[in-house]
Amino acid sequence: MTAPPPAAPCCHADGLASAPYDAERELARELTQLRRKVSVAVVLTALVMLSSLPFLPSWFTSPWTQLILTTPVLFWCGRGFFSGAASAFRQHSADMNTLVAAGTGIAWLTSLFSTVFPQLLIAEGLPADVYYEVAAVILTMVLLGNLLEARARGQTSEAIRRLLQLQPPTARVLRNGKPVQIPVSQLVVGDLVQVRPGEKLPTDGVVSEGSSWVEESMLTGEPTPVAKAAGDAVIGASMNRSGSFSFRVSRVGADTVLAQIVELVRQAQSSRTRVQRVADQVVSWFAPAVIALAIAAFVIWFLLSGNPVLSMLFLVSVLVIACPCALGLATPTSIMVASGKGAENGLIFRSAEALETAGTLRTIVLDKTGTLTRGQPEVTQFERLPGGALPADSLLALTAALESRSEHPLAEAIVAYANSQLEPGDLPAVTDFEAVAGLGVQGVIDGQQVLVGTPRWFPELGIDTAALQPLVERLEGLACSVAAVVVDGRLEACFGVADPLKPSSAAAVAALRRLGLQVVMLSGDARRTAEVVAAEVGIERVIAEVRPADKASVVARLQEQGEGPVAMVGDGINDAPALAQADVGLAMGTGTDVAIAASDITLISGNLAGVPAAIELSRHTMANIRQNLFFAFAYNVAGIPIAAGVLFPLTGWLLSPMLAGAAMAFSSVSVVSNALRLRRFRPTPLPVAAS
Repeated sequence: MTAPPPAAPCCHADGLASAPYDAERELARELTQLRRKVSVAVVLTALVMLSSLPFLPSWFTSPWTQLILTTPVLFWCGRGFFSGAASAFRQHSADMNTLVAAGTGIAWLTSLFSTVFPQLLIAEGLPADVYYEVAAVILTMVLLGNLLEARARGQTSEAIRRLLQLQPPTARVLRNGKPVQIPVSQLVVGDLVQVRPGEKLPTDGVVSEGSSWVEESMLTGEPTPVAKAAGDAVIGASMNRSGSFSFRVSRVGADTVLAQIVELVRQAQSSRTRVQRVADQVVSWFAPAVIALAIAAFVIWFLLSGNPVLSMLFLVSVLVIACPCALGLATPTSIMVASGKGAENGLIFRSAEALETAGTLRTIVLDKTGTLTRGQPEVTQFERLPGGALPADSLLALTAALESRSEHPLAEAIVAYANSQLEPGDLPAVTDFEAVAGLGVQGVIDGQQVLVGTPRWFPELGIDTAALQPLVERLEGLACSVAAVVVDGRLEACFGVADPLKPSSAAAVAALRRLGLQVVMLSGDARRTAEVVAAEVGIERVIAEVRPADKASVVARLQEQGEGPVAMVGDGINDAPALAQADVGLAMGTGTDVAIAASDITLISGNLAGVPAAIELSRHTMANIRQNLFFAFAYNVAGIPIAAGVLFPLTGWLLSPMLAGAAMAFSSVSVVSNALRLRRFRPTPLPVAAS
């Protein structure tokens, strides 16, 4: 490693993950070395080619001069090819380095023999020709291809660089009641940061005072500013558009959303797809086959012509034109570009394999709460039941006390509603609290056994719910989830809780269906409630009344039934097993850290519109890779018979090694240029406002 990075740019020095910066620095060093080698190779190769002209001074056109000029090109500029070939040989394999090293090395050795022992060849009636320019031109062209690859990687890392530059260098922090400007690297969790209009947020936190509109498009891909008030989470590097506010720091350094996005993009760009692994396997047998074919061409033409120089030309030409150097660029270049475009649009692919698989999906399972809906349920109905004995205030206090111990979104809605109806004060204490997954909660309050949960739970406990059924049917018809309250075995009341749909949900579902996917909604709600919500967004297949622990088995069942590849989209802790089980798991960036960790793709904005966008990007990327593979092989494979001399007896056509090298280089240029077209990708917009 080289010396530590300088203090600027600030984002590198202020505690963001160092690995992306190290990768950027390593790439810059590689580019510098390649440019130096290419520059030297171009100059020396140009001189070698000039030295082959007959009208120049004899000392300059001497084979010894060409030897002196060519040797540094091969063994300094092209040293990496020979060391790579040697490494492959030690492992009893062959790769692209083997073909390049063999082709240029044999041309150089043949020329060296003609230079040192010309009389031996002349005595046999053979010309003492040299092919230094062939070796030099081929090495230079391959090096140019490597330089193109490195530059392409630099261009595809542009998204990471832009992300790294988003974070401001300093933050305004209240210390001892006074605002102090400090470097972002000195922020700690719990600091109170002030933000003025037009300033970027230095890190993640929760608004404590004031309100504003914050633009998060640089991280989430959402163009519309988001309203922020006390209690709302804010993301570092987002832009404060209007009012002033203060927020309490919740994450710093590598724990921030920005740092995690940068790291995930970097990992995705360096990972490998199944297509790339297949391509590597192809090269592993293609290279030995080409070497065998080149040797066969040499032997056949030597037996036919008795001319070792002509035979050597065929051997070198086959080795050079068959070298699938562009194959090494075909997949990784497209993956790097696509990963960067995904980051720009709020789509973070955890691996190249996720990017590859997303385009092959046949079935997509959408969790209802927090995915199709806002995930912020509200109590819309509170109904007392006949036979209830407790006053409304007492009943609400008991319910709020019990539900305050639960982490379920419906529980939060009920607690918020109860608090809005009660006078401020302490809630009664709860003992023997127990949460029954997917059914409800229970506990003892002031000596009374209190249960709050789904109506289907109570028959299991021997509680008659006949009087509750008409009310349940009416509320479920309004797309409400129903939570009933039982005190000492007596039905007291029920709550109707509705979770509003996200504005983009219906359009996103329609987009998924246009892409040819079967859309399934998964919900723990009663079937009737789930079907009402599904109908609103255009989903025909509903799997309802699913307990959290059973979500993964539902996904597995769909896979076993041949409906895969299957994707799962969710946001909660209870979605994590299903996200991991799916062929592709997509987590809402607004969801829990556990769900995001279990997923393959993260939708930073939490907008369902990112799902069809991810699938579109995957399909564009895989089509691009297939085109690249064609470019990687087409020129080379088509030229092998000509290089081997098939047309030579009939037409006298001889594919010189230099032309073979040019074809090989052109395939690399075609691959890189085609991969960079992905930078123009734009997801199909949905005809609704972003949520």
